[in-house]
Amino acid sequence: MALSLLSPIPTSASLSFTLSAITASNTSSLSPLYSLYHPYGSFRTRTATSIFGGSGSLRIDSMADMRQLLVCRSGGGGGGGLDDMDEGQIERIGVHDEDDDESIQGHSINSSSSPERWDVLGLGQAMVDFSGVVDDEFLNKLGLEKGTRKLINHEERGKVLQAMDGCSYKAAAGGSLSNTLVALARLGCQSTGDRPLNVAMAGSIGGDPLGSFYRTKLRRANVDFLSAPIKDGTTGTVIVLTTPDAQRTMLAYQGTSSVVNYDSCLASLISKTNVFVVEGYLFELPDTIRTITKACEEAHRNGALVAVTASDVSCIERHYDDFWDIVGNYADIVFANSDEARAFCHFSAEESPISATRYMSHFVPFVSVTDGINGSYIGVKGEAIYIPPSPCVPVDTCGAGDAYASGILYGILRGVSDLKGMGDLAATIAATVVGQQGTRLRVQDAVELARSQAFRLNSSGVRTDIGS
Repeated sequence: MALSLLSPIPTSASLSFTLSAITASNTSSLSPLYSLYHPYGSFRTRTATSIFGGSGSLRIDSMADMRQLLVCRSGGGGGGGLDDMDEGQIERIGVHDEDDDESIQGHSINSSSSPERWDVLGLGQAMVDFSGVVDDEFLNKLGLEKGTRKLINHEERGKVLQAMDGCSYKAAAGGSLSNTLVALARLGCQSTGDRPLNVAMAGSIGGDPLGSFYRTKLRRANVDFLSAPIKDGTTGTVIVLTTPDAQRTMLAYQGTSSVVNYDSCLASLISKTNVFVVEGYLFELPDTIRTITKACEEAHRNGALVAVTASDVSCIERHYDDFWDIVGNYADIVFANSDEARAFCHFSAEESPISATRYMSHFVPFVSVTDGINGSYIGVKGEAIYIPPSPCVPVDTCGAGDAYASGILYGILRGVSDLKGMGDLAATIAATVVGQQGTRLRVQDAVELARSQAFRLNSSGVRTDIGS
């Protein structure tokens, strides 16, 4: 299956998108999958030209085709100690994470000016991760069930952090979306000779030291956090307790991060964005669907591609209709693992991920489905391309899907039209993260991967510099 290559997105490019697709009517509470096959289902059509020429032929001949296809340690108890710390104290928590020892070249993190357009803007939960290694006795003393994720309140957070006093642990600007954005920014740094990618995130942080810490950490990784802090708000945290058997127990305190509002500032940011990414965990937050809907409408109105991350099977199951309202009506790209893809389709566990990929690609132009050690799939217009796994010695599988998504976004933004090649790059990036401790793609690894990709494109006679 031969695919042509195309030029990268120019700095000032405005991505226009049109698509012919059948989805459920906005007035219907039924899944769009049901509407497609029900003889009296209601349909909505997004009118456009054909993306691919020929029957069953996957071919991308121009940028227009791609546009159409896609784009602390706490010493205090009762929960108060963390909020009383200053930023300097927070910076010295436990051990430094990988962001502290590496820097990359890109747009100046101290610059007060914004780029003409953002290559990628992500909307997600801004949560500070506190990660530490504990034993089973620690969990038992606190009455925690190993391997689970639960929401905790302010006082419970303080109790756990107080119990961790004296343990070695670290803090990071965490979250699935931030992992993807940091990896993308590192892949898109100046070291490859290309124009650096402008990557940003929006969300909700409090006007507290943790909020400042979160913003600073992302800026060091060349990701701008653009939302203003909420005065008197408390930044959300996730405490990740890892036992020697590598099981993770996660305790989430949402704080201000549970409120993401749509305002003129967010609308202005979206209006100059090429790719807008929505984190699936936002669907868990009360009243956020309205924000997501308005943001996606604004993105399409200004020619941006909309990408949605599935995030979690249980999240899809609890908010199935809300997900499909967004995915069926606005999404140009969906990132999911095999279980999440099956959940989207209401498939049983016995169904193959390739079936789920093909099925979803009838409703979404570009579907990315990962299946762990079995490889991954890219779905387009009812067809699925198999991507074999990249060899590695697994060390830590956490963050593999986030890294894979960064590879897909990087390929799109750099003008890669060979979908198989794009998937291979994403798989290699994911394998690199799986082969290390930690969820973030390291700077040097990112530079080497990006240079390898640039070499492959140049060997094929494709320009990788940004021209007018």
